[in-house]
Order: sequence, then structure tokens, then C-alpha cells
Amino acid sequence: MKTFIENLPKAELHLHIEGSFEPELMFEIAKRNAIKIPYNSVEEIEEAYKFDCLQDFLDIYYQGAGVLTTEQDFYDLTYSYLQKCANQNVRHTEIMFDPQTHTERGISFKTVITGISKACEDAKEKLNVSSLLIMSYLRHLSEEDAFKTLKQSLPFKDKITAVGLDSSEKGNPPSKFKNVYEASIKEGYIPVAHAGEEGSADYVWEAIDILGIKRIDHGNNSLQDVKLIQEIIKRDMALTVCPLSNTALQVVDDLKNHPLKKMMDLGLKVTINSDDPAYFGGQVNKNYIEIQKALNLTKKDLYELAKNSFQYSFLDKKSKELNLKELETYFNKHA
Repeated sequence: MKTFIENLPKAELHLHIEGSFEPELMFEIAKRNAIKIPYNSVEEIEEAYKFDCLQDFLDIYYQGAGVLTTEQDFYDLTYSYLQKCANQNVRHTEIMFDPQTHTERGISFKTVITGISKACEDAKEKLNVSSLLIMSYLRHLSEEDAFKTLKQSLPFKDKITAVGLDSSEKGNPPSKFKNVYEASIKEGYIPVAHAGEEGSADYVWEAIDILGIKRIDHGNNSLQDVKLIQEIIKRDMALTVCPLSNTALQVVDDLKNHPLKKMMDLGLKVTINSDDPAYFGGQVNKNYIEIQKALNLTKKDLYELAKNSFQYSFLDKKSKELNLKELETYFNKHA
């Protein structure tokens, strides 16, 4: 089963590039930029990567991001993740990035987007991994702040496919960002949002009805509301589920109690993703492997999950078809 998963062609649709920051690389970049971090070794950073809740994680996540200052830093961070994609048979990835985390510290939007997008271009050519970018607004900041980010992004519109919403969910409902989402959609960005990770099913309703999202990031708490489940199915929307993230942040107490199989059985379109792999104990293959073991998923289940990852990506029709064909051939050969 492990080998089947490792060789399974797949896409990753929920990944924060700042959350893919491995301790070794963080240490290396901090040294290169002569930035003092409160850790004396890679081991100390690894020890700090253990937390009890979303806020604990966010505190160290923003601290880590603080060492990224040059275009080269953003390039190295992104290319390092894309190499891991290539090694895991991830054919396509949709990368979220948090401009405000960096612009708030005086790093220009241009530095961030140029470093990330150059790495994506190189990975397409050298690693045969396609990617697109999702610009995420930080929900603990104001809508006015998000508008500033939207404005900063416009000269680089050709490099950004979608907008997302992340960071502390509780107390920051999707409705807070109604106007900036309307403006983002007008600019041609596809809307997605984190909803129902820590927030209730009401947050998912808001994300769908008020923000007009095309895909739900996390969405675990959608199961609280039967009508909502029916609505998601009716609209043919996928959920980008992140198993190891859910246990690391104690959204789920144990993978054996993870709602993923229940979601699938109800007819929801689910995908498996790593979220912030450096912090949550595993890249996308590890998420597949661990959830397969915990829920006793079959090869057919895994095929469905991988199929959803391409089907509900924002790839063009032709690229989707090519990826789906490769996946189907693989499954028929190894089922």
C-alpha cells in the first residue's frame, strides 16, 4: 500500500509555502541573512515545532517566516518544496502564499512573488511539476489591509490564479472579507477560503454564500450540518482536507477518528493535502500513508482521492485530462 501511494500520480491543492519551511533551510537562510533566531540548532527548531493549537503554531510560523528577506530566499523555499513534490509523484500543486506576513515587515510584494514564481517556472521545466499560486489574505488583519494587498498584486496578476483566506479562523468570519473578495473576483482571481477547521459550519455557509468560493479549504465542520453537506454536493465543490495538520492542531484527536472516510461515504469530493508539512510531521505522501492506515482505505479510495485532486484543481481542461489519464493507467495496472 505504501509503494502504491508513493507512486500514485497526484496533485496537492492545500499547501502554504511558508509552512513548508524545513528547520535546516530556516537555519541556513537565517545564517545567510545574519538574522538572529531564538534557536541554536536545527534540533531546537524541531523541538519548537510541537504545539497544542492553531495559535501556538501561528506564532512560530510567523517567526520562521521572518528570516525570509530576499528574492533568493523565497526562491529557495519554493524550489525546495517543489523538489519534494517531484520525489512524491505530485504532478501539480496549488501553492498558497501570505504576502502580508512579509509586506508587514517591509519586504516588497515584488520580492515575494518574483522569488516564488521563478522557482515555479524552473520546477515546471526541470522537475516536470506544474504549479499555480493562491494569494492568501490573513484573516486576523483588517479587510482594509487585504485591500492593500489586492492592490499590490495587480501588476503581477499574470502570476496569481486565486485568492484565499487563512490564519486564525475563530472570531474572523468569512463575511469580514466580503468586499475584498468581490473586488478580487472582479480582477479575475478565483476565490477559495479556509472554513470549518476551527470555525463552525456557519463559517462554511458564509464562505460559500458571501465570498462565493469555488473550493473549501479544510471544511471538517461541514459535517455539523446536513443541509450544508447537501449544498456542497449540489454545487460540486471539493474539500481540501489535511489529516496530519488536523491531529497536530488537535482539530481531530486521533487519525482513527478523522471524518475523511465519512465525508467520502456521504458523497463529498475530498482531497488529501499536507497544509504546512514542515510543521505538521509530513509531506503529502505521509498524509496519504497515515490516513490509509488509520481508516483502512482501499486502493480504490486512494484512487478516488487522487482523481479528485486533479479534477478539482484549477488546471486547464487539457492538463487535467492528461493527468487523469496517467492516473487511470497507473490504477488499472496496480489495482
